Amino acid sequence: MDDQLKQIGERLRGLRDVLDLTAAEVAEVIGLSEERYLSIEAGEADITITNLMKIARKYGISAEELMFAEAPHMKGYYVVRRGQGMSVERTKAYKYQSLVSGFVGHKADVFIVSVEPKPDAHKVYKNSHPGQEFNLVLEGTMQLYLGGKTIILEEGDSIYFDSSKPHGMLALGNKAVKFLAFTVE
Repeated sequence: MDDQLKQIGERLRGLRDVLDLTAAEVAEVIGLSEERYLSIEAGEADITITNLMKIARKYGISAEELMFAEAPHMKGYYVVRRGQGMSVERTKAYKYQSLVSGFVGHKADVFIVSVEPKPDAHKVYKNSHPGQEFNLVLEGTMQLYLGGKTIILEEGDSIYFDSSKPHGMLALGNKAVKFLAFTVE
């Protein structure tokens, strides 16, 4: 995971260099302090998928280029075989597997998200992003915090919501939760 964070940081730094941007300019796009943003570039701090997507949209590249160093190439269709999508492990507990990374100009981001249970977890990281999101639980049970509400979703349950509302989740029980996350602006 540390190596992946460093690689993402290097790609962010490279983007700034190519576009002749300051760290403060990029930090402002995602609402972070320049110091916090520089720690991300150094591979010392995590960056959310949401913030990577904000940077990608702002500067006209794909989020996959920042996450995986791969630009999409397919135009007619893109197939992902079971377990073969490009993935990034944001933290030890969260793994994102992209299902659309190879399709040029995709209009939505689709991931299989795997989250390990965190015994004694009391704080849930919440984020928000423009648009809407659809989640379908494939395995396990998750506790979703959305706005001021707490919603339990079990295998087979789904939810569609306004993703500008702060949201976050936890895996419940001793089993990881795996869910399909579909975001669109």
